[in-house]
Amino acid sequence: MIQLKQGKYKIYHIPGKKIGCTTNIKKRVEQEQGYKPGEYEILYETDDIGDASRAEKTLQKDLGYKEDVKLYKDLFKKQMKKHTSSTATTTFKISKKNLDGNFLADLKIETPYGIFNIDSTDKIEWILDNVHESQYGPSTCYTYNKAMAEAFPFEKAKEDDIDFNSIRQWADTRGIVQKGNDKVQYIKLMEEVGELAEALLKDNDKEIKDAIGDIVVVLTNLATLRGYKIEDCIKHAYNEIADRTGKMINGTFVKDK
Repeated sequence: MIQLKQGKYKIYHIPGKKIGCTTNIKKRVEQEQGYKPGEYEILYETDDIGDASRAEKTLQKDLGYKEDVKLYKDLFKKQMKKHTSSTATTTFKISKKNLDGNFLADLKIETPYGIFNIDSTDKIEWILDNVHESQYGPSTCYTYNKAMAEAFPFEKAKEDDIDFNSIRQWADTRGIVQKGNDKVQYIKLMEEVGELAEALLKDNDKEIKDAIGDIVVVLTNLATLRGYKIEDCIKHAYNEIADRTGKMINGTFVKDK
């Protein structure tokens, strides 16, 4: 029998159910799987992921449990990943039964709630426990972005680091994404443009800055309601003008014909 010692990686045993490996027993076994102290046991601990991987496999075999196809340490090897993310969900271009840690490890998922780097066992395990089969075919599966954000709250952006994801999250928590209307957002945009015009006439720097910011927020929401990401709209516009030539006339850039 493997000797128990203290360590980062813990092999746990839920009698009659399974043997697994995690770095966070409380979250993985108690919070996510619903077992209380006394309903599970720790069989082995180590700071070596390779050691933990071999121990998990050995104990699964010795105690008659289903053996994992991949070693624990192999769940974190990099691969090319393919996924798409919408306002509500992230879709993985792989079947639910084939989705594993090897596919998810180091995956970077951009959602309205922020960018999620799948860089820990806990995140991989949560996705595997909360992924759903897709109605669009057996070769895809998905998870809900909001549920993922609640499971793994991301650090709030600093004031100087506010980005479009922060705006989308703000809009989502206030129901704008779910119940908003793109026509109403357009009207709101015209109001903000009018405020910018007034601020420019007053030469009021603070109001000018506020108005520009408000316009960006409304445009971000408008893009989201149309199913776009404002970053993609900006990128598309830039690609259109990147090689454009022309000259300044009366304070404005006039492109060459």
